[in-house]
Amino acid sequence: MFEERMAYINGEMVPWEKATVHIMSHSFGRGSAIFEVISFHATDSGPVIFRLEDHIRRLFKTAELLDMDLPLSPEEFSRAAAETIKSNQFRQGIIKILCYYPQISVEIIPPDEPLSVSIFALDSGEYFKGKTPRLQPTTAGLSKWRKLNPETVPVAAKAAANYLNGMVARIDVRKRGFEYAVMLDTQGFIAEGGTESLFLVKASRLMTPALGTVLASISRMSILEAAEANGIPTFEGRLDQSQLYEAEEIFYSCSPIKVLPVRQIENKMLSDAPGPVTQRMATLLEEIINGRDARFKHWLYPVK
Repeated sequence: MFEERMAYINGEMVPWEKATVHIMSHSFGRGSAIFEVISFHATDSGPVIFRLEDHIRRLFKTAELLDMDLPLSPEEFSRAAAETIKSNQFRQGIIKILCYYPQISVEIIPPDEPLSVSIFALDSGEYFKGKTPRLQPTTAGLSKWRKLNPETVPVAAKAAANYLNGMVARIDVRKRGFEYAVMLDTQGFIAEGGTESLFLVKASRLMTPALGTVLASISRMSILEAAEANGIPTFEGRLDQSQLYEAEEIFYSCSPIKVLPVRQIENKMLSDAPGPVTQRMATLLEEIINGRDARFKHWLYPVK
């Protein structure tokens, strides 16, 4: 599948099979890699990358939180991302920017060197394994694992090690027959999914947990900004676990899938999924990413 694929590695486009790092590298052994996953979309004027500048800004914030040095400027990251898509001649899919320590190390402290940078591209069919997930309602279960406490690690950092948390939550609920996880924070309030932001709808109001114990998701921010621009009332704050079962609609949001409706949360069925607010948000985001909403064209970075 990947024989002719090209990847960006430290300023060069290299064949996919050459994009390797030693098993004893610090980022493999200690989970010190940081990353961004960003969607790109086909429009009438060519491929565009969704909110690339915001993703790169968050990448620099992650590096700052973890005392890491990035070797590229924001503009250089943007050009490298576009070049990776062009080199692979894709029109729609996902890119992953990965910054890591390739040096062999057994120490807990990372090497005193700048991070290496790699960028990979996958088209939509490869990422979703031929499926079409948008608006195909899913199921959600409440995980026994709690979201990382912000007093233990910086939860705002998009670092590989932090994602063990979401991994065990997703495995936990899958054992009980659910596809996606809902995680509570350590105080018992709703946090997010394993790798997704979570939204609840009640009385036509869109509700989501406040920042602090959850990742500052670009998709989350986009949903809230698009809702506000279209007169949909929103709420950000602490949400009690009981509100999961009082919600009229629930959906997830992440970079690969902007709106993913939930048809069942534990034993409660949401028979009309996607509900009217979820459907409206999905339509709004679809118009935006396809370049048909002039109000949000500044969110789209043209590949060419």
